[in-house]
Amino acid sequence: MAEQRTITLAVTGAGGTRMARYVLAALERDDRVAHVDLLVSPNGRKLVAHEFGSAEDGDMAQVLLGRTSGKVTAWDADRWEGPHTSGSYPSWGMIVVPCSLGTVSRIAQGQSSSLIERAADVCLKERRPLVLCVRETPFNLIHLRNMTQATEAGAVVYPMIPTYYNLPGTVGEMFEEFTARLLGFAGLDQTDYYAWREGGSPAAADRATTRTATGAGA
Repeated sequence: MAEQRTITLAVTGAGGTRMARYVLAALERDDRVAHVDLLVSPNGRKLVAHEFGSAEDGDMAQVLLGRTSGKVTAWDADRWEGPHTSGSYPSWGMIVVPCSLGTVSRIAQGQSSSLIERAADVCLKERRPLVLCVRETPFNLIHLRNMTQATEAGAVVYPMIPTYYNLPGTVGEMFEEFTARLLGFAGLDQTDYYAWREGGSPAAADRATTRTATGAGA
């Protein structure tokens, strides 16, 4: 069995925090992932509270998963005591979903004003994967330049754009498909997603079961 990964998942102040629920749940149930460090920015907490009807000061891991998990540790993004501030912390890398363009700007400029931005900076300096799932649209020229600079520094801009040729019937199916593709891109290959087949037409990959973000409905 391949070495299990420790992955950092950050949630920032952009709408679409329900996607973070799907990604966190997929990472939590993946046997290839040993541990998930969850960082939620203050504005991210506000968005989670709005989209889930929860308290801003609640346990974000429990809110997003719908239960507690010994595999997930939630950190206060306003504090700097986390191990993510050091390159010696053995982490695979970091996924930010959703990623606000303000966060992209600070990462691109090396402005580590929170634990999230410092963790991203550590990923860049240690040449570890950093995946920024931006959600806002349209982009202005400042956004585009910041995304270019972040990409030149080693990050990957991975917009929260759903697929359509798989003919999703629900928002949940869009979330599931994006999550499967995101994890596959991060090296955690998934089987339950739509793949392009020989002959030039999309077809569904074999799906042994239909899974949801929490296992009990999202």
